[in-house]
Amino acid sequence: MVVKRMQEFGETIFATMTQLALDNHAVNLGQGFPDSDGPKRMLEIAQEQIATGHNQYAPGMGVMALREAISADNNVPVDNVLVTVGASEAIAASVLGLVEPGQEVIVIEPYYDSYAAAIALAGAQRVAVPLKAVGNTWDIDVPAIRAAVTDRTAMIIINSPHNPTGAIFSEQGMRDLASLCVERDLLVLSDEVYEHLTFGDAQHREIRLLPGMAERTIKVSSAAKTFNVTGWKTGWAIATPALLDGVVKAKQFITFVGATPFQAAVAYALREEGAWVESMVAELSECRSILVAGLESAGYRVHDTKGTYYVVADVGEDAGEFCKRLPAEKGVAAIPLTAFTDHPDPWKQKVRFAFSKRPEIIREAVRRLNS
Repeated sequence: MVVKRMQEFGETIFATMTQLALDNHAVNLGQGFPDSDGPKRMLEIAQEQIATGHNQYAPGMGVMALREAISADNNVPVDNVLVTVGASEAIAASVLGLVEPGQEVIVIEPYYDSYAAAIALAGAQRVAVPLKAVGNTWDIDVPAIRAAVTDRTAMIIINSPHNPTGAIFSEQGMRDLASLCVERDLLVLSDEVYEHLTFGDAQHREIRLLPGMAERTIKVSSAAKTFNVTGWKTGWAIATPALLDGVVKAKQFITFVGATPFQAAVAYALREEGAWVESMVAELSECRSILVAGLESAGYRVHDTKGTYYVVADVGEDAGEFCKRLPAEKGVAAIPLTAFTDHPDPWKQKVRFAFSKRPEIIREAVRRLNS
């Protein structure tokens, strides 16, 4: 038996498509995780931490070395930093700790599926507002968000660089959204796990830095995407102590604390591995180019990707049916964008492909797509 508020959530699309990939020996461009490890010294430090006895509970707010590294990386006081078990826990704890049952949370559609689950767990109501098409990419539609705000709206969840579209929200869009949030006294949960994964002249923008937003924004990020350690589940929330108190109160009863040995390793990486991140992003950019060219040669319209691991293609048919057939027919797995929506019609032909693999794997996927 499943409680009513969770009945809409079945097996995630990622599990479904990964199983289809395994069953068909397909190249898995569905789930967004890398196939190479992070910086060597960072991995060694984690091993050393285990070997030298750092295996018991970490402090509730996180290991101080990591909190200090996050603090320096974001130019905030260390009291504004909470270490979490991945970004997913930071998101869930923020909603659980700061949104009352029955209040509304606006999500930007298409949205990462854990937002919907966190809102449901909190007994709140999800309100989805679609992105707007701008040229060959997308941006936040602030007039539509304004129209969706009611007296019950407590929070808006944004994600830029944006999963699943690869869009980066415009400076004007972010400023307009910030003005709306100040005017209506709304919190913003800003998922920035892809903050370092931008391409070309694209720039990541942080809404918390805009006027009036520091005291109403919870920034969430993670080591997973920045340092290729999705299995370490080491993330963080950044907010004023007043806001962070609500996040902490929920987090302490979810996992209590994060894994101890990884925290010193991530602290090192934040301080010392900037060049490694730049090299990783350069390789990602190469993989993006290979995949875009391959999708275009296969006859699909490809949207611009300014950040993240993902490129979106219009496949000219129902995306769900296309993705179900693709592993068997072409030996490649992908994700339909309709899995991330409440209003699927505008997205029904859009498919997300992840390029977070080694270049030779992306080339093999392209070869299969064009066979």
